[in-house]
Amino acid sequence: MRYLTTAEVAERYRTAESTVRYWRHLQKGPRGIKVGKRVLYPEAELQRYERALIDDGENWGLAS
Repeated sequence: MRYLTTAEVAERYRTAESTVRYWRHLQKGPRGIKVGKRVLYPEAELQRYERALIDDGENWGLAS
């Protein structure tokens, strides 16, 4: 299983690292796991999150 850093997740979603951290704070973004001081995101979790956005996109104002 591949794990992405906060920076890699931010790049994937074309946003700032601070935005990814904010999503995590709100418990609205992809779930990460804390390893020491780092937060890592399993790639499978990112895929789950993306599927949830597609299925329930109104919560995040996705373009149609």
